[in-house]
Amino acid sequence: MSLPAELPIFSIVPQLRNMLREQQAVILSSPPGSGKTTGVPLILLEEKWLAGRSILILEPRRLAARMAAGRMASILDQPVGQTVGYRVRFDSRVSSATRIEVVTEGILTRRLQSDPELADTGLVIFDEFHERSLHADLALALCLDIINGLRSDLKILIMSATLDVENITGLLGDAGVVRGEGREYPVEVRYMEEKTKRGGHGAQQANTFSFSQCVLEMKRVIIEAARHEQGDILAFLPGAGEIRQTARQLAEWAAEEDIVLFPLHGNLSRKMQDKAVLPDPAGKRRLVLATSIAETSLTIEGVRIVIDSGWSRMQRFDPNSGLSRLATERVSMASAKQRCGRAGRTQPGICYRLWGKRVDHELKAHSRPEILDGDLCSFVLELAHWGVADPVELQWLDHPPPGHYAQAVDLLTVLGALDDQGRITPQGKRMASFPVHPRLARMLVAAEHKGGVNKACDIAALLTERDIFRSREGARPVDIASRLQVLADYRSAGGGKFSDLHVDSASCAVVDKAARQFMRMMQGGKGGKTSPSTGMLLAHAYFDRIAQLRPASHDRFLLANGRGAILPEGDPLINTPYLVAAHIDAGRTDGRIFLADSITEDELFAVFKQKIHRVENVCWDSTRGEVVMTSEDRLQELVLASRPLTGVDPEAALQAMLEGIRQMGPDGLPWTRGARTLQSRILLLRECYPELPWPDCSDQALFDALADWLAPYLSGITSRRNLSGLDMALVLQNKLDWNLRQQLDELAPTHIRVPSGSNKRIEYAAGSPPVLAVRLQEL
Repeated sequence: MSLPAELPIFSIVPQLRNMLREQQAVILSSPPGSGKTTGVPLILLEEKWLAGRSILILEPRRLAARMAAGRMASILDQPVGQTVGYRVRFDSRVSSATRIEVVTEGILTRRLQSDPELADTGLVIFDEFHERSLHADLALALCLDIINGLRSDLKILIMSATLDVENITGLLGDAGVVRGEGREYPVEVRYMEEKTKRGGHGAQQANTFSFSQCVLEMKRVIIEAARHEQGDILAFLPGAGEIRQTARQLAEWAAEEDIVLFPLHGNLSRKMQDKAVLPDPAGKRRLVLATSIAETSLTIEGVRIVIDSGWSRMQRFDPNSGLSRLATERVSMASAKQRCGRAGRTQPGICYRLWGKRVDHELKAHSRPEILDGDLCSFVLELAHWGVADPVELQWLDHPPPGHYAQAVDLLTVLGALDDQGRITPQGKRMASFPVHPRLARMLVAAEHKGGVNKACDIAALLTERDIFRSREGARPVDIASRLQVLADYRSAGGGKFSDLHVDSASCAVVDKAARQFMRMMQGGKGGKTSPSTGMLLAHAYFDRIAQLRPASHDRFLLANGRGAILPEGDPLINTPYLVAAHIDAGRTDGRIFLADSITEDELFAVFKQKIHRVENVCWDSTRGEVVMTSEDRLQELVLASRPLTGVDPEAALQAMLEGIRQMGPDGLPWTRGARTLQSRILLLRECYPELPWPDCSDQALFDALADWLAPYLSGITSRRNLSGLDMALVLQNKLDWNLRQQLDELAPTHIRVPSGSNKRIEYAAGSPPVLAVRLQEL
């Protein structure tokens, strides 16, 4: 084995070996470029305490896993799959000779579920653990559980360049800590001072993201850096949208400057990702536009210039709606340091930060762990499969939030994966065997029992891999059926390239491969004369996102869970009575639907017969201004069918009418001038003669006790029109006994005779003294 002797990690090898020999858990904190990822596993491979067992290395991303395995294999002068191999979702290069296996974190979770002792593994390495993905936290908790109960000889090594060492040490107890030196070359950091807005309105807000400003500023700085500095450029942008727009704006300039431009993000094919990280075969200068995928674990040869937008895009889950939203947020200081370090991996470099220096002091030290903000549905299912119904049974750096956890338990219970005690069901165990979100696993299990396996596998692949439709001007079409047709056309054409510029042939290949992998996992349902519709299959997974077109709308929908949703303008699915939304953003008011398909009312009754309830609905309809009495077939918040209800309980109608009056407010009652005058007279006497039992008939008091005084007069009244015939003066008068009626006319008369002999009206108004309007001559 020929390891590069100049790797800085060699300086701490003796200490690391001693620590791992004596202790069960060790933390290695060492800067980028020190050789942690590729050097440490090879150095430890022949340690006696391993006893010939293998080393598992967890990487947060597929690209990092493949690159790390490839680098170690090249050091050993072997092909990948011999001593060093990798295993990622639907792709693996391992053999019986493999001793070092680089895996993505979800793969380790599944390995643990199938082999709870990790019998052939002596060391588990958590690389780039500072990223704190949900799978990494879960895998660490399960490994600690194994150590405490089954494998006291299993060792753990946690590695990172920007790790919160004290926090992790607190979890691992007596873990040893090794701090290494880096091989980073000096990097000059240049800050972009904040620009003032046109018109002189002051500095732009440091924490307010603007898509257009981000792209324009990035374009400007890239051109400036390329003009004045040498070396390849790595630019960090929040997401694929900004990358595409920046690439479009720089394409002509890059061609003129003979610079090769590469995007790098998680939705690209493996081939495109590899192109972005490997040197250009012709030796041309490169510009790589990347998301945070390039922050860690990768050394992109030749990069001397890093341009950091300072933003990243994160998924934030809302347990109240059960939906996620994409949030563009400031990077943490740890991420900013990681990005900056990319410029000094092979030579001295420069890092441009597209923010003012003062913003550094406002950055969070570390990004929030995914366990605090993510969708915990898969996480909870894995715990239940492990036999854990309450997360307090395991050790965590951060405990999952109760609200997020409870939402996941509720969803899994409805999906049939958990029983009422939170224990995994046989169906839940089958669902856990699929490497997809439990929603899609529920759809696949339904297809096994009811047919439609081929289509279900295609749908699962389409929803878990990158979209086969390219980005275009305007929104991509929402319907999944059109994607299924394109996939079928791709297969019929033998997997060739499409002439349609809006279809990505490479993505079709990835989806086709994933669908075939799902097919190999299926256990039944491959026969049957008819295949369920796309909408019917989706409904098994997204029952709470069945959407009903709102009245008088063509693009706005009500979801079964009570939330609102909207289609992109002009989408072919507008005016569809019912949809099932597979991908929807939480949004601020109505969520935006990205992927969906239609379903018919008959299909809803067929799929959800047991969940559709007939409800007698007697309520106030504010639009119609009347009590509606219907018998409704409801699926959660959706009214699928409605018919007039006869023989309504009078008390139910009365309560609905009272609720309607409450909604209309005091002015909704049929007040006349005489009734308002009577009300004011009574209130005046209540104020002037508190010793007498004058009732409080102010608007507030009347509405506070509406049912007590008004209910007897509402018999047969079920609408605003019926209510208009109510004599409010008579109702108020009946609140007075005989004595009070006599005193009312004496103490607060409606008229008074003046010296001229005329009877003059006295005007009463609530809160004001009485007013007598009379000419002076009549006095």
